[in-house]
Amino acid sequence: MAEAEDLKSSQYGFESRLPYQPSVSLVAPLSPCENTRLTGRISVTMSSNDPAATSADPTVGSLHLTDSRTGRQFELPISEDSVPAIGLRDIRVHEEDFGMLSYDPALLNTAVCHSSITFIDGEKGILDYRGYSIEELSSNSNFAEVCFLLLNGELPTASELDLFRAEIHAALDMPESMVKLHAALDKDLHPMSMLESALAALGGDFPESDEVLDAEVRHQQIIRLLALTPVVAALGFRHRQGLAPVAPDPNLSYAGNLLHMLLGDPDKPADVHPAVERAMDALLVLHADHEQNCSANAVRAVASSRVNPYSAVAAGASALHGPLHGGANQAVLEMLDTIDSVDDVPAFLESCKTGERRLMGFGHRVYKNYDPRAKVIGQLAGDVFDVIGENPKLEIARALEKAAMADEYFSSRKLFPNVDFYSGLIYSALGFPPRMFTVFFAIGRMVGWVAHWNEMMSDPNTRIVRPRQLYTGPKRRPFVAIGDR
Repeated sequence: MAEAEDLKSSQYGFESRLPYQPSVSLVAPLSPCENTRLTGRISVTMSSNDPAATSADPTVGSLHLTDSRTGRQFELPISEDSVPAIGLRDIRVHEEDFGMLSYDPALLNTAVCHSSITFIDGEKGILDYRGYSIEELSSNSNFAEVCFLLLNGELPTASELDLFRAEIHAALDMPESMVKLHAALDKDLHPMSMLESALAALGGDFPESDEVLDAEVRHQQIIRLLALTPVVAALGFRHRQGLAPVAPDPNLSYAGNLLHMLLGDPDKPADVHPAVERAMDALLVLHADHEQNCSANAVRAVASSRVNPYSAVAAGASALHGPLHGGANQAVLEMLDTIDSVDDVPAFLESCKTGERRLMGFGHRVYKNYDPRAKVIGQLAGDVFDVIGENPKLEIARALEKAAMADEYFSSRKLFPNVDFYSGLIYSALGFPPRMFTVFFAIGRMVGWVAHWNEMMSDPNTRIVRPRQLYTGPKRRPFVAIGDR
């Protein structure tokens, strides 16, 4: 009952339970003001006599604000180079006003949580999982180790890794409901739509997953999602191909088992070259997490309602399905198809400058430097093509990268290759159709989604997500009967 009451209060009385109160100190006393304007200017300063200005920690201090509409001054505490957005609510013209809101349509400069999972410095081209660089992890580790790291905060010992793998292997049995679901799906359905449907439906097979506040139950669902996501992804792929499912092989690595279920036969294992298996493993590592991206944010927002994790990650997969998030590597392949040879690269780049064409796979919302994942994937592409034979598209891609990097037009705009530039080439070389590329992205990203889900469910500051809006519609007006309109 206490838990139910707590849930109810967090839904309907959340403001009274916010951990940070009050967040604004009123420097000047509140006085009546006839100024009812909604527009004005907030002046921001740091007082020279503020002790925090000379603090040993430059991320802590206070922010002094002056509201031009009223002349009143306010003070917001600075912690970790941030100020509490709820503190703006105390800035108002009249006492009865709702208070100031921050306007940030795409959350470009809004921190929605504390997280210890992934660190990104876009200016320097840094991506770290739990403090380890992505370059080191993709070169020296493997996906199972990285999963353990993201979930637990530390790299596993040999015995811990063996136990972790054993847990995943024990959860590989696919529910019969998944086979029936895919049999009912149209073979022409996009494989991401199949995956989204399967992930949501899995929650029905494990009703205990609704107990999201139970840490042990959460752990069980995390293991199941890591085990079953590649299984249902392979089931969907083979259904589209008109092929019978291939049972998972617990004796194989995570990436090896994925390739086995995709490319093998029910009666014999797939013949996968070690370099190809290694490339797939590294691609899963590179896609494992990327901080508060669109799909991770979708998982967190949906999970804040305390729905089961299968529904939450289905929302993440739906976000990833979008061409601006997980579908960009397909666009790179389509772009390369329009360039006939290396000799055509200069003309193609000139057409990009004029806006006639678009340079796909370059630039990133976060990175203003070379995407560290792209460096790793570029080398992986070379390793794969050394095994399966050279691909003309790889030669064109490398020529395109070299020419764009030497061109001030692109380099001055911080248009460097991103993770999508080479990854699609690898998947295509392995014989997978472009529609499967985002599915591989989702398989790798699953561990990031469940790591964020587990972290937020353990965070006492987690509340149901409920953003505000700036209403632009008409004011209240009387209803008009249909005959009088």
